[in-house]
Amino acid sequence: MPAEHPLHVLNPATEEVVATVPAATAADVDTAVVRAARAQAKWAALPPADRARLLRRFATAVDEHLEELAQLEVREAGHTVGNARWEAGNVRDLLDYAAGGVERLTGRQIPVAGGLDLTILEPLGVVGVIAPWNFPMPIAAWGTAPALAAGNAVILKPAETTPLTALRLAELALEAGLPEDLFQVLPGHGPVTGTALVEHPGVAKIVFTGSTTVGKQVLAKGSALLKRVTLELGGKSPNIVFADADIEAAAAAAPMSFLDNSGQDCCARTRILVQRAAYDRFLELLAPAIEAVTVGDPADETTDMGPLISKSQLERVRSYVTDDLGGIRGKAPEGPGFWFPPTVLTGVDPHARVAVEEVFGPVAVVLPFEDEAEAVALANATDYGLSGSIWTRDVGRALRVSQAVRAGNLSVNSHSSVRYWTPFGGFKQSGIGRELGPDALTAFTETKNVFISTEGPAQ
Repeated sequence: MPAEHPLHVLNPATEEVVATVPAATAADVDTAVVRAARAQAKWAALPPADRARLLRRFATAVDEHLEELAQLEVREAGHTVGNARWEAGNVRDLLDYAAGGVERLTGRQIPVAGGLDLTILEPLGVVGVIAPWNFPMPIAAWGTAPALAAGNAVILKPAETTPLTALRLAELALEAGLPEDLFQVLPGHGPVTGTALVEHPGVAKIVFTGSTTVGKQVLAKGSALLKRVTLELGGKSPNIVFADADIEAAAAAAPMSFLDNSGQDCCARTRILVQRAAYDRFLELLAPAIEAVTVGDPADETTDMGPLISKSQLERVRSYVTDDLGGIRGKAPEGPGFWFPPTVLTGVDPHARVAVEEVFGPVAVVLPFEDEAEAVALANATDYGLSGSIWTRDVGRALRVSQAVRAGNLSVNSHSSVRYWTPFGGFKQSGIGRELGPDALTAFTETKNVFISTEGPAQ
């Protein structure tokens, strides 16, 4: 798309235009990469303590503008205000955590004959981060914070629908004292701006979060230059409830395991697998819990769930839910806005589209199983393997099932998936590589090996 096609940012709750943002062209990407490379060389030359200090100042600036960032997120993404505040706080925490790793990004001394062998971790150079619209701030920071901490420059391309918080973060970085051009934000259309970033020879690595379909395209384009790629893609996560679990607790926790962020979450537990002996009781408890979810104005402190991001996403979710399917339906506002009610479907064929494909909306299916083996088989009967939950009082079963389920992030008697201090990533078509955790910085480095001979000159 040409540059004259700007990005019109809509409020998903009202469908009103809240901002119009120019779209970057391929030429803009090229200019940004040249500037980023210059800034990166100076940044990497700074003493580690100075880089860490500047990142902490950036974290402080985010903290001081947390409410402003949260309100931007409410307007551009339709997130509930409570979630948006958490997201802004997560950016702050990620920057703090990454800053703590700058001075501990150490290599190794390897025993060898005839000398001393050292490994040195050096920054890659310019890193491209392509962030999604479902969690615009934190996921942008997942790549940006450790990449900067490791000595790289970052060019961030936010999603077309949610560029506002990214642009504000770039301003805060400059206000905090980060060098100009070190962290740049280029809003734009994926086929233009995103493709230019992926195909640019001056970009050493791409961090992409989004659909599996686009992720495969990013991998294919990047492979032409042997570009390093980290992909966090789709999910169809199971919520496995065994009959020996605390059924009341499992049913109470189930709604927000797939309704948080209106179901627009790759980790959403949208396949609820319940052992047949507890199936009827679980549904009996789940129905009032679903019906009690408040869907409405995301700026209202009492709202549990807001709208979907766009009209196209609303149409996609609707395509999975037909009138002939039974289950539990909550309530959603009528009128302007991209609203869809909390929906739990029962009596669904385990092989149906809604049971195996990522809906990315507030829709879950409940499937019964007989025993542990069938639970594992159902959990693994998908192309994805990002996250999941296991509810049981049996510690041995929890460990067995955790080892058997093919997913990167599992929780027992919990729906927690993401912590910035632990690794995150998927199996199968849910992605490649890991983000977050203690090894996050090393993913943005090259390992250089240096051998120093200690043998004296020949006599």
